[in-house]
Amino acid sequence: MKNMEEQSPFFWYTTTGLIIIFLTFLTKFKPKHKFTSLPPSPPSLTIIGHLHLLKHPVHRTLHSLSSKLGKILLLKWGSRAVLLVSSPSAAEECYTKHDVAFANRPSLLAGKHFHYNFTTVAAASYSDHWRNLRRVMTLEFFSSSRLAAFSALRQGEVRLLLNQIMKKSKVELKSKFTELAFNVMTMTVVGKRYFGEDLADDEEAKNFREVIREAVHLSAATNLGDFLPVLQWMDATGLEKKMVRLMKKMDGFLQSLIEERRGILAAGFETNGAELKKLMIDNFLALQQTDPQLYTDEIVKGIILVLLVAGTDTTSTTLEWAMALLLNHPGAMAKLRAEIDTKTGSDHRLLEEQDLPNLNYLQNVINETYRLYPSFPILVPHENSEDCVVGGFDVPHHTMLVINAWAIHRNPEIWEDPEKFKPERFEGWSGEGSEGYKLIPFGAGRRRCPGASLANKLVGLALGSLVQSFEWERIGEEEVDMSEGLGLTMPRVKSLEAICKPRPIMLSSM
Repeated sequence: MKNMEEQSPFFWYTTTGLIIIFLTFLTKFKPKHKFTSLPPSPPSLTIIGHLHLLKHPVHRTLHSLSSKLGKILLLKWGSRAVLLVSSPSAAEECYTKHDVAFANRPSLLAGKHFHYNFTTVAAASYSDHWRNLRRVMTLEFFSSSRLAAFSALRQGEVRLLLNQIMKKSKVELKSKFTELAFNVMTMTVVGKRYFGEDLADDEEAKNFREVIREAVHLSAATNLGDFLPVLQWMDATGLEKKMVRLMKKMDGFLQSLIEERRGILAAGFETNGAELKKLMIDNFLALQQTDPQLYTDEIVKGIILVLLVAGTDTTSTTLEWAMALLLNHPGAMAKLRAEIDTKTGSDHRLLEEQDLPNLNYLQNVINETYRLYPSFPILVPHENSEDCVVGGFDVPHHTMLVINAWAIHRNPEIWEDPEKFKPERFEGWSGEGSEGYKLIPFGAGRRRCPGASLANKLVGLALGSLVQSFEWERIGEEEVDMSEGLGLTMPRVKSLEAICKPRPIMLSSM
């Protein structure tokens, strides 16, 4: 009698073969649907559909398909129907007329394991639960009053960044921007820093950094099981096991933060005896006391998780692209510095957050960075809960909506010289009405990223402060390599390095 190890390969080959035959049968003999005007679609293969067409970088591959076949396409990614949208008018239609229909998220493996079984604001389906989470996060974290309350904290973290750069003539900026983005968020939420040279040997900080690095890596991994359900049964790549293992670490870390803060709140003083400072986690724990059944520890941990992860990697990546663009365009750098000096130089002070509304060219530079290098070139996908019509085409329910922001931002029919860095194009830009759908780095509609205002404040303050405080040059005579790397947030292939020299304004502020 054969043992289990000898039977295993035969068993799996036979099972896989039967499944393929069964799925092929279903594909060939599926009943005709009622839709008569489906979007165009390229030829597909049995079972895998159009998955074989996807090459890295995906946003460029999808742009190539849309350029040949149309701005609205219906694709098959394995078992999933996908509506690919690459035009602002179609995106506007999805985000306005069909906003409620497309308000769901597709059920993907990451939502199960990284988002507490689809209960966070980022992964939950459109429901009373999602609406309540969105309302609470907006009021308790992203409202104008809350953002203003933590303005000094953000400014303090940017000052720390400037002081660190002062010590060096050659700076690796990627790590510095990562430290800034995470420390701003963790200081706001839980009152701690986890990144920085002084924390290199801190055990808690090391564990947090390790978990975050692994989370970013796994989040960018393609899970074929999301599109070919048969692979979910096998976990052939071991991705799900890695997700489960990582989330166990993350959950333990978040739970320890909650328990530690509960103890501090109960004592009424910080651990060093100082007067208790109000943090974002305190607001969520107060809500838990009011309604413990609604705001369970798991829900609070999910809120903190989204805050710590969603807005950090995107912010640091945007800063890196923006600095790379300015290094390649010294004229734009000089124009930006002149604007900042004019608006803040009369009293010889460093840039403050309250100055940002008066710095139009700075905002133009940021918008142009969003246009050329959006944090999410492919926006976070939606899924429709009912049949609808987009651009005159029928879209069956349970179709995943994929909007290629990168393609919209570089469409020559919309933008003049779309491949060129021209911040001046945003002079007089309002972003209102249909014009706003030409630039959608944060998405749109009811599931638009609620952190857009915070991101703009931090990117504006950090970028403006760096340009005001230092003279910047490229490492060599050649332009900075602008090649795109792999990942959800479109990182650079090479970490950005630059040479800097402090300006008098920086030296006088020391």
